[in-house]
Amino acid sequence: MTAPLRWGVLGAASIAVRRVIPAMQRSAACRVDAIASRDLAKARAAADALGIPRAYGSYEELLADPEIDAVYNPLPNHLHVPWSERAAAAGKHVLCEKPIALTADEARALVAARDRAGVQIAEAFMVRTHPQWHVARDVVRSGRIGELKLVTGHFSYHRRDPSDVRNRVEWGGGVLLDVGCYPITMSRWLFGAEPAEVVGTLERDPEFGVDRLAAGLLRFPTGMATFGVGGQIVHHQRVQILGTAGRIELEIPFSPPGDHPTRLLVDDGRDVLGTGVESIAVGAYDQFTLQADRFAAAVRGEGPVPVPLEDAIANMAVIDAIFRSVESGRWESPAAS
Repeated sequence: MTAPLRWGVLGAASIAVRRVIPAMQRSAACRVDAIASRDLAKARAAADALGIPRAYGSYEELLADPEIDAVYNPLPNHLHVPWSERAAAAGKHVLCEKPIALTADEARALVAARDRAGVQIAEAFMVRTHPQWHVARDVVRSGRIGELKLVTGHFSYHRRDPSDVRNRVEWGGGVLLDVGCYPITMSRWLFGAEPAEVVGTLERDPEFGVDRLAAGLLRFPTGMATFGVGGQIVHHQRVQILGTAGRIELEIPFSPPGDHPTRLLVDDGRDVLGTGVESIAVGAYDQFTLQADRFAAAVRGEGPVPVPLEDAIANMAVIDAIFRSVESGRWESPAAS
């Protein structure tokens, strides 16, 4: 039996403690052996609560641990690249939270770090591993909804805590980087292409300076994608995938609970009452566990990581172009990022 991948976690972020670490611990392919924080007491508290053997009072100590194979980096956005680079230099494989960087140029530095160290580095878009998305793409490819023409997504929540990293502009806060990246990456994945040009608009919080509402339009070679995201409105998410002959609806597209069954609605478009809708049950899956499984397999040489750096950089290029569009008031090309 293959030995499990031994993980260390940089920081005791909420996403790590509540979702990712427990999910990794449920994977037979993974083992979480250490957690580090700049506050040793915080690291020890997290380690005790989660049954993690070792706690460190600095990130450097964790990276120096020879019994750690891979690092999960859920630090604030502006620390994603520097600490992922340092982890790679220490010979650790890296799973870094989204967004991989603050800009595409910044993300490109990780390619050199990966290749120099000979390690795996991936962006933690767990949604790419959830079976509901693979079922949706299979339906699209089957031709059942005709030619794919439009993907439209929404993702929102309400958080206005000044201490929340999402509300710190200097740390890469804001709703476009935080959740706008989800409909962007999944529309690229569904079309299997990059948008030629994009246009976007933002509304900023007058006190924090971060974008609290964002919307964008992406023009692909064969269709379009639209999205709207919010950080100070009602908690909600939906995705519609529309073709020339039908549509697919994902009810909980981005953060389905691991213990909650998911389903797709496939509509043949016969009327607006939904009499032509078929419900496809997908089941309950923890996408964070699936992500850990896929990453561990890639480290063993069994297939690629779920979201490689090249894909992460392309996603950041779209986000960069949307930010440029907000300033210029014009369509912008991600190729210029």
